[in-house]
Amino acid sequence: MAGSDVIAAPKKDVEAFTFGEPETVLNGRDIMDYSESWFNGRWYEPPISFDGLAKTYRVSPHHSSAIQVKKNVLVKMFKPHKLLSRQEFEKFVLDDIVFGNAYLEKVESRMRTPMRLKHSLAKYTRRAKNDRYWFAHSYANPHEFAEGSIFHMLQPDINQEVYGLPEYLSSLQSAWLNESATVFRRRYYDNGSHAGFILYINDASQSADDIDSIRKALKDSKGPGNFRNLFLYAPDGKKDGIQVIPISEVMAKDEFFNIKNVTRDDLMAGHRVPPQMLGVIPTNTSGLGDPSTAAKVFVANEAMPMQERYRAINDWLGEEVISFEPYVIEGLESQPPASSG
Repeated sequence: MAGSDVIAAPKKDVEAFTFGEPETVLNGRDIMDYSESWFNGRWYEPPISFDGLAKTYRVSPHHSSAIQVKKNVLVKMFKPHKLLSRQEFEKFVLDDIVFGNAYLEKVESRMRTPMRLKHSLAKYTRRAKNDRYWFAHSYANPHEFAEGSIFHMLQPDINQEVYGLPEYLSSLQSAWLNESATVFRRRYYDNGSHAGFILYINDASQSADDIDSIRKALKDSKGPGNFRNLFLYAPDGKKDGIQVIPISEVMAKDEFFNIKNVTRDDLMAGHRVPPQMLGVIPTNTSGLGDPSTAAKVFVANEAMPMQERYRAINDWLGEEVISFEPYVIEGLESQPPASSG
């Protein structure tokens, strides 16, 4: 219109903000990079962190359960001896499976005859030169064992011969990924935002005060006591003026189950323990097969070879301390034979 000024409406800026503080995701354990066993002046340091292996022991139910199954089967078959109790043998086996190293200390009488075999924690036992051993629970006050008093059982390694390494190392990445998925899922729920969403507001009728009120209501609805309903009254609002757009909620749920299933299978393969013995629930109609048959095959292929390794204690001591009963499942007609000495 001639003689009149046209005043442009002020441009409204788009406002965006995040809900909640950033959530960290577990990114691994403090296992050191693989290296050689270096001599520190008194003993050789392990090629990997035994503290890291100890933390990883309970990182996943399928990891710890597989270790417990192996240990329980061997303890069930073990014949206690006056020099080696069932409890000391159980500690010895657990260390062997978790750390790839296990130690027994020979406690002698004043007459230099063996009185008993005492377990020494593999996490803190260190090997020195000339087959001497230290107990390094405290680096300030380590204890040196008497010469020839320590029996060292190790799982052979291809890179060094000072310490053993556990056979399941190749599956540790899957164990950590399994834990990361579980921890992330817990934070996913505790945070209250779940998979997240975008609150899209394009209605010009909403003022800055309205935006602040919505922001405060959303922040107050998260954390403990979440899952509450949110009431929003927008007079003169337009259709689709306020929209809630979910972000990958279904995909995040499916990916969680995929990670859990794949890492579980990797761990079972790393430990070579049948799923029937770990309490795994079958997802198909045919099931997982006969558990008694799986148990017998497991004992023949895994437990009995470990028994033969442990008989090296007899050779070291010059006396038959390690012997085993046949593996028997009540109600089964055929059983795998006991490992002969």
